[in-house]
Amino acid sequence: MNNILNNLIQNAQIWQAGQFKDRPVKAIASGWHTLDHFLPGHGWPQGALTELLCDTPGIGELQLLLPAMKSVVDKGRYIFWIDPPFIPYAPALAQHGIDLSKLVIIRPDTPQEGLWALEQILRSQHCGLAISWPKKLAANDIRRLQLATEKTDSIAFLFRAALCANQHSAAALRLKLEPANNALGVSILKRRGGWAVRQQLINIHPPCNEQNVIAGPWSNKV
Repeated sequence: MNNILNNLIQNAQIWQAGQFKDRPVKAIASGWHTLDHFLPGHGWPQGALTELLCDTPGIGELQLLLPAMKSVVDKGRYIFWIDPPFIPYAPALAQHGIDLSKLVIIRPDTPQEGLWALEQILRSQHCGLAISWPKKLAANDIRRLQLATEKTDSIAFLFRAALCANQHSAAALRLKLEPANNALGVSILKRRGGWAVRQQLINIHPPCNEQNVIAGPWSNKV
């Protein structure tokens, strides 16, 4: 039994919560102090895959990523959006200081094409941040994407349904997002070097004004 367990650990088939404890984690600050306190490296891990699990678009999930997007484009790198469910609202992104010339949107014809495109993007040195909304994803696909991300220092986000929380995933970081008390509830389901974290409330909404209410990061549904 010990030999079997050792083989599984050596082949990275078992993840140990403390195995990355003493390893430095390269990360980009999320821009939200409450969240950074719990994230490995105090930010979104680079060279790693992050899953964001939520059922309803438009709850503030993109506002959560806006500071990281700006940090990436300020360094001259590109942001790739693969098959977003809505059309990004350019004026709102520009309002947050995001250079739209560094934004690339990809519309694959099939889920397989989307997966292939994402994997190639993650291996590119030009990619600073990639966001994907895959319609179909197997455990082996996630493993491939995680390995691809490790080749560079890019940041990768996968938006998936909340029910996927019960499925095995090779992603380095897994968060569940829910609307809560006029804020965004963020629960950390998995993180390297630590245990799960109960829901934290992130006040992602700026003071209300007409432009923020009407525009937001999303425009019309595709």
